[in-house]
Amino acid sequence: MKLSRDEVLHVATLARLKLDDAEVARLSDDLSSILSYVEKLGELDTSDVEPTSHVVSVEAPFRDDEVTNTPDAEAALANAPRREGAFFVVPAIIE
Repeated sequence: MKLSRDEVLHVATLARLKLDDAEVARLSDDLSSILSYVEKLGELDTSDVEPTSHVVSVEAPFRDDEVTNTPDAEAALANAPRREGAFFVVPAIIE
């Protein structure tokens, strides 16, 4: 699959890249060869291959949810510019 100059420039625009003519020509060849390789991979018969999300067996490390720090309202409000009781006072944004 050969990519055209316009397709390479479109991809470059999406990636916010500015390319000169030499880079466009080189990337056209490089991207075309990558797409050809991906097309080749699509020809493989994978019907007997189990779907996997990871190559090696990885188990998620589960642990019990435990509170390790107790929230302290006074410590949280210690540097508040304004407060009212155990709450921050913020400017009103809706009239």
